[in-house]
Amino acid sequence: MELSVPLLLVIITLASLAAQWLAWLVRLPAILPLLIFGLILGPFTGILNPDALFGDLLFPIVSLSVAIILFEGALTLRFDEIRGLGGVVRNLVSVGMLITFSVIGLSCWWLLGLSPELSALVGAVTVVTGPTVISPLMRVVRPNAAINQVLRWEGIVIDPVGAIFTLLVFEFITLRQEAGSELHLLAIFGQTVAVGLITGALFGWLLGTALKRVWFPGYMQNFAVLAIVLVAFGISNSLSDESGLLAVTILGIWLANMRDVDVSDIVAFKEELSAILISALFIILAARLDIHGVLAMGWPLIALLLVIQFIARPLCIAASTIGSTLSGRERLLLCWIAPRGIVAAAVSSLFALTLERSGYENADQLVSVVFAIIIGTVVVQSLTSAPLAKFLKVKQRKPKGVLIIGANTVARTIAHALVKQNIPVLLTDNSWEYYRLARMEGLPAYYGNAWSEHAENYLDLSSTAQVFALSPNRHQNALAVYHFSHLLGSEKVFAIRSGSPLKGRISNESARFRRLERLFPEDVTWNSLSSQLAKGAVIKATRLNENFGWLEYMEKNSGMVPLFALPVNGRLISMSGKTAPALPCTVIALVQNEKSATSKR
Repeated sequence: MELSVPLLLVIITLASLAAQWLAWLVRLPAILPLLIFGLILGPFTGILNPDALFGDLLFPIVSLSVAIILFEGALTLRFDEIRGLGGVVRNLVSVGMLITFSVIGLSCWWLLGLSPELSALVGAVTVVTGPTVISPLMRVVRPNAAINQVLRWEGIVIDPVGAIFTLLVFEFITLRQEAGSELHLLAIFGQTVAVGLITGALFGWLLGTALKRVWFPGYMQNFAVLAIVLVAFGISNSLSDESGLLAVTILGIWLANMRDVDVSDIVAFKEELSAILISALFIILAARLDIHGVLAMGWPLIALLLVIQFIARPLCIAASTIGSTLSGRERLLLCWIAPRGIVAAAVSSLFALTLERSGYENADQLVSVVFAIIIGTVVVQSLTSAPLAKFLKVKQRKPKGVLIIGANTVARTIAHALVKQNIPVLLTDNSWEYYRLARMEGLPAYYGNAWSEHAENYLDLSSTAQVFALSPNRHQNALAVYHFSHLLGSEKVFAIRSGSPLKGRISNESARFRRLERLFPEDVTWNSLSSQLAKGAVIKATRLNENFGWLEYMEKNSGMVPLFALPVNGRLISMSGKTAPALPCTVIALVQNEKSATSKR
């Protein structure tokens, strides 16, 4: 029975949602469930035939979707962050990228018998890893800080840099067919690149100026950005074929690095939009995959995957880590981890559609090979990286860091007290003022919502043992609690009581959240701590042992508010005030400042 168009669109929507939810549930990169659902709906059951469903609209839908995905990725490339990175990361996204491109391209030509053009495209497309596949893997593997930083920043930086490189390779290959001579080829290629660069920079400057001068009301800002991105894409393509993707990538980079332009709201909007587009797009693209074509490649395809895993990546790491302080074991794990993801799948599918429209033979092989590489690298590395890290003894030891939701006065004061006890802290807040104050006080901080996709890609949770929600906003605390309870386990997530424990409870408040409002004694709320700190109270740490125990401590510090107990070589414990801590330990408590108390008397 042939299904109607509206019903097929509903099926795509439901499958996209189910795949994203499954990825969240099992803590895997979303690309795997999306590909699986697409294969089930497409080649396995025949329910979805994207070419028949969308017809001539398929190519523009994929084109515009990829343009938005590349723009969103380009917004993350900030030059000031690159300058602060270590030499290993810079080498990985330059020399290492070229080595990966060369080895994979030559292997495709030699092992699979692909044309030189398709081989080069496969090599270019698969240089990109990306944060959407690296971040979930890092949470599972939990490597040491050196490995974690290299892999995270490689994924973040190579996303836009690799995309630009891939676009240049694609444009060179496609224009070569049209050019009558090498000189003509260089002229056309130069024109295409120039149009993309100039259009992207011009629209980036115009859009940045409009945002700085508030030409759009707040409620129209995100819509205006989306519209201008698509206009830049369309105009660039009309001036020179295939230059639009380069234009939107340059536009995003320009906007991200323009002074006095806050792109945080834009990034948040684009994350949500990209999540919707990527989910639906991958279902559609996977449904077009020729499974028989992939299986027909047989052993040569497996040999290619082995080359990527055991030759291309190790050569890339060997060249990129020359002169670095990384140990041999750390380099071995870096050699193993390089899963391919969203950019590779989306861009390869668009390139294949473009080549098909141009009459290029065997263009569909591009998608088949790239998707096989994505599936192979993500599956193998997801299953083996954690045991390998443990075997190599580069897995992070028991983490003891604390992620604090909020950078307000209470949160910052508690953070300083924990830092004095050699406990790593990281504060997050969506208030720029609080974020700025935390950074000025020397506290590491992240600006934005800790549960956003951007935070998921950028926040390093490998050293995080506990999460303390210390915002005065109960809603923000609840969102953080639900998000991190799933990632780390509810026993590691705590929230401060943001109101009276007896009054002010809203009728529909989640009972689950109330159970996690267990930070500090029951009568301690954010308001009470804030009030006492404003009156001069301070947070002090005191060492307790058999000679000076809990009772002696309470007698000497009447009116103190116990916050934490820190056992020797143990994890920080939130105190309820009802039971004495096990000795020996260090008690961290809010006590009245002696000078303040004396002045009051």
